[in-house]
Amino acid sequence: MNCFRLDDFLAGWIGGASSVIVGHPLDTVKTRLQAGKGYKNTLHCVLQIYRKETVAGFFKGLSFPLASITVYNSVVFGFFNNTQRVISKFRHGDERQPCGMLDLTLASMLTGLMSVGLGAPVDLVKIRLQMQTLPCLAENLNLAGTTGNGNGNIAVRSMTLQGQPTYRGPIHCICSILQTEGIRGLYRGAGAMILRDVPGYTLYFIPYALFRRWLSSEGRSSPHPCSIWVSGGLAGSISWVTATPADVVKSRLQADALHTRKYTGIVHCIVQSYKTEGIHVFFRGASVNAIRGFPMSATMFLGYELSLQFFRGL
Repeated sequence: MNCFRLDDFLAGWIGGASSVIVGHPLDTVKTRLQAGKGYKNTLHCVLQIYRKETVAGFFKGLSFPLASITVYNSVVFGFFNNTQRVISKFRHGDERQPCGMLDLTLASMLTGLMSVGLGAPVDLVKIRLQMQTLPCLAENLNLAGTTGNGNGNIAVRSMTLQGQPTYRGPIHCICSILQTEGIRGLYRGAGAMILRDVPGYTLYFIPYALFRRWLSSEGRSSPHPCSIWVSGGLAGSISWVTATPADVVKSRLQADALHTRKYTGIVHCIVQSYKTEGIHVFFRGASVNAIRGFPMSATMFLGYELSLQFFRGL
């Protein structure tokens, strides 16, 4: 029997599209808190975005995630479930054999590692588009003027402060990065993303499997939608909160090249962030991640599981 199944990818695509629409506003808030300046807390960030950019500010950069993250989630869920079948076939001789905890951990870690290849450029473009605000531009220019060569003119030639965004859209953003930084520029922050996603996906899929098992009624052939929703939401909150420190470093590295580069790499970013803002900086956005992680992941898993049931019932 062939271990590869296409329906996992199709269901992942549907679940991914649903989760992007639900989670993007809070994702914008999280990115601003982690990589932006001048925000006192989550509520202050939300109010500032609304006052200066209206509701549209929360959906900045949505078109690219909607087009790309749906594909990304399709690959992630398709890869994860097909990897489980390959492992079961290899270890037990039957791909239908349910995976144990060790097998789930291995499949999750491999999924996290694989996801960086596609996810790093997607996250990079999303963050660059989300960070295009006048206050952030002015703040970073001031910082560049005091930490660079001292003349305050480091980034003035490359951009204007007349309200004109650096990037006109996702395609222009990709082309600009390729022109100025090369293909390596699209993978800036990929190392931090590996540190985030390998343990992050482990703490995503395993809690979901455990919660779903605990919340499912005995005798049912498939879990109830409510148990899927709650299990997915709890797993998402756990995964995102524990991944916050690595996510902060990744966001800062990816937003960094928007103007003048402040960080030379992961270690330099960690050291500089700690020196200037203290240990609490690595937990910035944790509350947003916890809140945002629940509806996003609940929607993701519910869309995935219901779509999978539909496809397999055809």
